[in-house]
Amino acid sequence: MLFLSLHHLHSPNSYSHFHISSSLLPNPSNNSHNHQPNSLPIPKSSSSDDATPIKAPTPPWMKGPLLLPSHNLLHLSNPQPNKTKLEKHKLSDKAFTAKEVRGNKAMNRIVKRVEKLHKAHNSAETQMGPSKVANLEGCLEILDVTEEVRSKRRMPWEKDENFVVVRVKKERVVTAADLTLDKMLLRRLRDEAARIRTWVKVKKAGVTQAVVDEIKWTWRKNELAMVKFDIPLCLNMDRAREIVETKTGGLVVWSRKDALVVFRGCNYQLATKGSPSIRTNPYEMNLVKSTTRQDLYWVKSKHSSSAMLSRNAKHKDSISSTGIQDMDHQSVSGSLYERETDRLLDGLGPRFIDWWMHKPLPIDADMLPEEVPGFHTPFRLCPPHSSSKLTDYELTYFRKLAQLLPTHFVLGRNKGLKGLAAAILKLWEKCLIAKIAIKYGIPNTNNELMANELKRLTGGVLLLRNKFYIILYRGNDFLPPRVAALVEKRELELESFELHEEVSRMNGIQAFLSIDEPPQDTSTSGTLTEFMTIQTNLEGTKKFSVDLNIQLEAEIYKLERELKEEQRKAFILNKKIERSERELTKLNALWTPTKQDTDLEIMSDEERECLRKIGLKMQSCLVLGRRGVFDGVLEGLHQHWKHREVVKVITMQRKFSQVINTAKLLEAESGGILVSVDKLKDGHAIIIYRGKNYRRPSIKVAKNLLTKREALRRSLEMQRIGSLKFFAHERRKTISDLELKLANLLQKKEIEPREFEN
Repeated sequence: MLFLSLHHLHSPNSYSHFHISSSLLPNPSNNSHNHQPNSLPIPKSSSSDDATPIKAPTPPWMKGPLLLPSHNLLHLSNPQPNKTKLEKHKLSDKAFTAKEVRGNKAMNRIVKRVEKLHKAHNSAETQMGPSKVANLEGCLEILDVTEEVRSKRRMPWEKDENFVVVRVKKERVVTAADLTLDKMLLRRLRDEAARIRTWVKVKKAGVTQAVVDEIKWTWRKNELAMVKFDIPLCLNMDRAREIVETKTGGLVVWSRKDALVVFRGCNYQLATKGSPSIRTNPYEMNLVKSTTRQDLYWVKSKHSSSAMLSRNAKHKDSISSTGIQDMDHQSVSGSLYERETDRLLDGLGPRFIDWWMHKPLPIDADMLPEEVPGFHTPFRLCPPHSSSKLTDYELTYFRKLAQLLPTHFVLGRNKGLKGLAAAILKLWEKCLIAKIAIKYGIPNTNNELMANELKRLTGGVLLLRNKFYIILYRGNDFLPPRVAALVEKRELELESFELHEEVSRMNGIQAFLSIDEPPQDTSTSGTLTEFMTIQTNLEGTKKFSVDLNIQLEAEIYKLERELKEEQRKAFILNKKIERSERELTKLNALWTPTKQDTDLEIMSDEERECLRKIGLKMQSCLVLGRRGVFDGVLEGLHQHWKHREVVKVITMQRKFSQVINTAKLLEAESGGILVSVDKLKDGHAIIIYRGKNYRRPSIKVAKNLLTKREALRRSLEMQRIGSLKFFAHERRKTISDLELKLANLLQKKEIEPREFEN
């Protein structure tokens, strides 16, 4: 039996503890039959011998007692302290990784041990004598200070601060529906919007009139209409919301991913049969006030009505983007970037309200006139000591600069771009680069035609052209219209002065000549007349000769490059042929054909014809492949001759001379008699008779021939050499033709200058 007693010591420094005792103490003198399996081991006193074994409790299936030393037993009176969480974590790490996990604390322990070794080494070197006892306290203080400094030292893997990157949550945009509608109504509308499963699809062309009509048709049955957007508007849903609210007059009450739900409004009235729908939306009521100087300017053009509509739509869009603010505060709203871009684009044309990116809105180039009266490509003049051609560095710089600029124009047509060219020339007076975006969803758009047309009309430099953008640089020789007009005016004045000087000279000559004397031809050297005559006579000749020389030089340069490339390829082919010939020579040196035996058996014509017919009727045959004759072929011959006297060999060689050589080689190597060589449907048949005195060889024959692998290598090399020689012959023909053409062009280049001189 077990007894539990509680002993409480009243001393101030004592602790409470439990004592467990048993009425059945183990007796070492008892035999194994008196063993109690449920008894607990009681530790002996410290005065007893530790080597004396103690009977430990055993499970039921053990027959004999378990005797253990006292230090291996569990002491319930002195329980071990529980392991900390850190030790458990270490044990779990060891269990998973099968090795000690080394972290910061492990490295700290290593550092402390190294410091202890260093201290012990220093103390061993400086033995403390009786005269140094007085300085012991000072040394200890120094050691304490150094220990504190070392303890405060930062370890290599420790960091100064823990930088945490906080993700800034995007602020929710306050929409017009949040500002105008009641909260209860807005909550009800959003609940209904979440259950809508039919929608209006907006394609790449944007919110067209067909989309608006479909939304209004949906409003006839329901007060909510769902709209789903395709590229590019789905990439900017804020801009999509503004466009939808502007064109439909409704309010967006719910949005998710690429879908918007538009509310028709509380005061929305359905249209009757004979009249359009009446809207009392405050956004459209303000459109009456949205007429500016730009609208009056564009009314004069051929597309005045469409331009006015676009202008109104632009102002309508600006009203919707600012909520319920008045038009008077519209000029103050927006960032500095938007205001500066708007100031740059003011006066160039109507804005594109379906713009899929952030504001400012670009100019709609399709609304600009196709023909501009009096338009011509501007006059250009490059400054002195400079070139109109851009370097690679300048081209890269301008392309990087264009990435940061806003989009100035949006284009969807390929031709009729004089109005856009005029607007670009006006823009270039303030900005170096014109950035033009290509509209989505417009059929048959061709950015190459657009870029070539604009480059021809403006004379600018094309920096970039792809399916999204066309970027034009005004060029180093660009002159503003005022400067170009002054330059042209100055040139006209110089020409007038030259003509006045020539007229004065002619009048002076006439004054000095007497009336009775006949008129004499005067010298025109150094005069304007001589200069104009020379220019007139040589202008066509110089232009023709210069163009012809440029074409000749270009063709000569092209032929020289082709000739050099062909010579390089021919050199490589010759090297490959030499390498293959060396390899083939090595393989041919590995075998020596057997000479033809002169003492052959005599065979009559009847026997030869009989053996020929027997051989042709045979079903079994020996086929020669691309390897030709090697040691395995002769082994096959002797295997055939083991059961029959005649063997039929089929070869696929096309030339008859090669077939005869193969037949003679088989006859010489095998020791048989060649009966006949016959043409079959596919290939040739070689019939060989083994002879009357044939004896089967006991060992491997034809040791002088190639093995199967060596025969394949020889066949490949022969095929490679044949192909290389064919291509080398073609290269030589091409090189000879190019050399002949080049010689003719060089001769032509030498003859033409002499003809022009004569």
